Amino acid sequence: MTINMTRILGVLLAIVITAVITVMPGQPAAAGLGDISNADAASGLKQALTDGSATAVKLLGAENGYLNNPKVKIPLPPSVQKIESGLRMMGMKKQADELVLSMNRAAEAAAPEARQLLTDAVKKMSVEDAKGILTGGDTAATEYFKRTTQTQLTQRFLPIVKKATDRVGLAQQYNSLAGQGAALGLVKQDDASIETYVTRKALDGLYLTIAEQEKSFRQNPVGATSNIVKKVFGALQ
Repeated sequence: MTINMTRILGVLLAIVITAVITVMPGQPAAAGLGDISNADAASGLKQALTDGSATAVKLLGAENGYLNNPKVKIPLPPSVQKIESGLRMMGMKKQADELVLSMNRAAEAAAPEARQLLTDAVKKMSVEDAKGILTGGDTAATEYFKRTTQTQLTQRFLPIVKKATDRVGLAQQYNSLAGQGAALGLVKQDDASIETYVTRKALDGLYLTIAEQEKSFRQNPVGATSNIVKKVFGALQ
């Protein structure tokens, strides 16, 4: 059974208040929490975040993970969208469709690169980070991931996306025109090439999917899969 991130964060909020925020290191946990220690609470949270982010990566990294999901599907760049109907009228429907397919396939190919970096971000989490996640809003964990992984993920996604889109003729034409447009201030720098545009949209989709996992997990309790999470949950039953 897939672990649901929201269940853990919601339940662990009570634990953090008593066992992470207010209990000093080395002191026993508050009465009613049994043998749940600060370390157990932190471990349960980290396990929840690791499993939840892995679920998001798995969903997006599957074939059609981006393409068949309207929430994250990557459309043509805005500048191409403006002339899309004209392209199709000029008999370039196939090229436009090919570009959309290649962009989304590139994102799906890059998605698995996120798993290790997200896992590493969880391992490096401080007590302050944990407190912020547990006492923050519905997407506090997602914001933590975005803050700690976006730069590195951009660097990892770019070459994968570029390799996939370089094979598409319309992508090369776009890069040539968009580069000139960016130099003149007519095209946003983030959209100056297909690879930068797709990488940005792919990461937007990744963090959106993680956020959905997190919101669901905060609202809808489900069974846990790991012993440490079960131990934490059991303490509050």
